Amino acid sequence: MLEAIFWDNDGVLVDTEKLFFDANRVIMQEQGVELDRETFVEWSLRRGVSVFDMIEGASQAEREALRDRRNVIYVESLMGGVDVFDGVETTLETLHGQAPMGVVTSAYPDHFDLIHETTGLMRFFEFALRGGDYGRHKPHPDPYLTAAERLGVAPERCLVVEDTERGLRAAIAAGMRCVVIPNELAVDADWSGAHEVVECVSDVVDVARAIG
Repeated sequence: MLEAIFWDNDGVLVDTEKLFFDANRVIMQEQGVELDRETFVEWSLRRGVSVFDMIEGASQAEREALRDRRNVIYVESLMGGVDVFDGVETTLETLHGQAPMGVVTSAYPDHFDLIHETTGLMRFFEFALRGGDYGRHKPHPDPYLTAAERLGVAPERCLVVEDTERGLRAAIAAGMRCVVIPNELAVDADWSGAHEVVECVSDVVDVARAIG
C-alpha cells in the first residue's frame, strides 16, 4: 500500500541541474580546472560530494569561499527564472490527494525558496525538507527517513521520485521504492535497485497506481 510520495527537486520538478553545473564550472575554471559534465556527474550526482574537494591543497576556508562565490553565480541564474519540466504540474495535480506528498532536496533553503517563488508547485505538497533539515545528505538515507518520520509512515510504504544515482541510493538505503527519471547529465548511470526507470514524469502516475 502506498502512503506517501517523496519528490526530489532539482532535475525532477525543475530544470536547475544545468544551472548548478555551469556555476561550478565557472569557479573551477578560475582555479585552472576544466570541469566537464562527466566529472560533475561522478562527484556531485553519483557520489554526492563537492567538486571543490578536487582542488588539491585548498584549505577548508578556501573551499568555503569558492562555494560562496559559486552560490552567488547560481542565485543570479535562478533569478533569471527556472523552467518546470513538462508534465510536472499535470502529474502533481493527478496525484494530489491520493497520497501525501513531500519534496526532499539537498538544496539550500534560500535557493529552494527562490526557485519556487513563481513555480506554483508547492501547493501540491505537505512539506519540503531542504538542506539543513536532516543529518547526512544523499546518498545517505537520512533525508528520506526524516520525511517518513514527518508523516508517520513506514519507509516500505513510500515511493521516491529521483533523477540521480545518489538519490536512488538514498531511497534504497531508507528502505523505500524509487522510480527514476534519468537526468540528462547522468550518462551511463547505474540504476540497479530502482523500482522502475521511466522516460517522463507522467509515468509516475501509473507506477503509483500499480503499487496501490
